[in-house]
Amino acid sequence: MNISRKICVVTGTRAEYGLLYPILREIKNHNALDLQVITTCMHLSPEFGLTYREIELDGFQIDWKVEMLLSSDTPVGISKSMGLASIGFADAYSHLKPDIIVILGDRFELLSAASTALVSRIPVAHIHGGETTEGAIDESIRHSITKMSHLHFTTTEIHKKRVIQLGENKDNVYNFGAPGIDNIKNLKLLSLKQLEKAINFKLSSRNIMVTFHPVTLEKSTAGEQFQNLLDALTLLDDVSIIFTKANADTDGRIINEMIDDFVLNSSDRAVSFTSLGQLRYLSAIRYMDGVVGNSSSGLIEAPSFKVGTINIGDRQKGRVRAKSIIDSKPLKEEITNAFKKLFSKSFQDSLKHLQNPYGIGGTSKKIVRVLSEPNLNQIVKKKFYDL
Repeated sequence: MNISRKICVVTGTRAEYGLLYPILREIKNHNALDLQVITTCMHLSPEFGLTYREIELDGFQIDWKVEMLLSSDTPVGISKSMGLASIGFADAYSHLKPDIIVILGDRFELLSAASTALVSRIPVAHIHGGETTEGAIDESIRHSITKMSHLHFTTTEIHKKRVIQLGENKDNVYNFGAPGIDNIKNLKLLSLKQLEKAINFKLSSRNIMVTFHPVTLEKSTAGEQFQNLLDALTLLDDVSIIFTKANADTDGRIINEMIDDFVLNSSDRAVSFTSLGQLRYLSAIRYMDGVVGNSSSGLIEAPSFKVGTINIGDRQKGRVRAKSIIDSKPLKEEITNAFKKLFSKSFQDSLKHLQNPYGIGGTSKKIVRVLSEPNLNQIVKKKFYDL
């Protein structure tokens, strides 16, 4: 009798779940695989929208919830949250007995998920390794997860080479592109009328999406940098603004409070969301004139819509970029100049033939095919791969 391989996917945030969605679908529909889902961190927090409910509404069973997020975004609070996460993942893995753990990205809760899997001798498949974000603690976390993982699914050839450079066996490193692009290709996105009804907000002739997170390797810069962005936004005429709020990073609450104040005083042209969900988020980007802030989606997903991005500060420094990215220092004057370029006819015309360096889709099927193939007994014990 054939026994299904148990593939356990860990998700902690709305954004990362959106990228994992097509992979979850492929695993669920695979005859030889048994999908397990662990939710943690922001998904279980009322402050961040209890977004585990969106996962259930999408038809996925949540097999375990790892409660770990303290009501604190200080370094001490986050460090303690990571400790709680390790305890929770130890219980989850012991109960679920997965054959492979799948994690995407570089957040602190995933470091706990990977290190607990390492001690539990469970192989880890890591997605989006080899990337660089020099302004965030995610940089070190991402590479640490790479060293604790056994299968690697990178998004560009550059990232694939970096993972191998870290000593990972080239036979276990695959470049299939970014899985988030599958959503753009596969989801039936909302029409303009449907979107405006879904977000209860009417778009104007020019529109931007703003997502700004703290630069976690800088001390106490979140408020000042975001205020400079808000000051630049106040100078824009006839532009509607959709804010999506910051993650549970150090000083994230400072940004979210500033968003609330701005929207309260500019409700005629601005709206904010703790979580738009993948369908509304991607549908909204399609109608934007630009994506603004320092979110990875501005670099990875936005180019597939041929939408320009103003990337502010160092949080995404080092990532592979499409020609649609306008880099700006976190200063009011620089951001203002970036807006002038973004809205210029020459720049908008240049986007018509834009190619996304993160691929064209089909990533999820390729990842799941590999997850169903390897001999797990051979990948748990790793040798350092010398160049």
